[in-house]
Amino acid sequence: MNTVLSRANSLFAFSLSVMAALTFGCFITTAFKDRRVPVDIHVSRVMLKNVDDFTGPRERSDLGFITFDLSADIKPVFDWNVKQLFLYLSAEYATKSNALNQVVLWDKIVLRGESTKLNLRDMKSKYFFFDDGNGLRANKNITLTLSWNVVPNAGILPLVMGSGHMSVPFPESYETTKSY
Repeated sequence: MNTVLSRANSLFAFSLSVMAALTFGCFITTAFKDRRVPVDIHVSRVMLKNVDDFTGPRERSDLGFITFDLSADIKPVFDWNVKQLFLYLSAEYATKSNALNQVVLWDKIVLRGESTKLNLRDMKSKYFFFDDGNGLRANKNITLTLSWNVVPNAGILPLVMGSGHMSVPFPESYETTKSY
């Protein structure tokens, strides 16, 4: 009638179906949660240099340096379906050659169980803030925004933007000092 392999196959298929239904139930319980929290960003220092760009044909490009303060409480983002958060601070601005430029300046991974209060002071950008030309000089609307990717146990990876941002004007002249 039914062999051992046939019964094992039926049991395995039923178990997979139950696990798929449970995983979907886990996903749907947190799928529509609003994961935005207020973010406070302050910039204490902005410096601009014009440096050699070794990727192009002997051109010079703008290199920006930003020192910032960042505070946020991301505890409401965490629930039982969140493994970790990938936080990143990005700068968005427009130039004559590009309508939208986006540069990631700083990032951090926050695991479940770690401190969820961000209170960072005098942080320097972790990555270079290069422009592919001279679009940073005298640019009055460079917007800093903290965003995060939620890495769940089950479900999609939502990209969430914090509810606070800051516009930073860049100087009209280049720094000539060698230190930051």
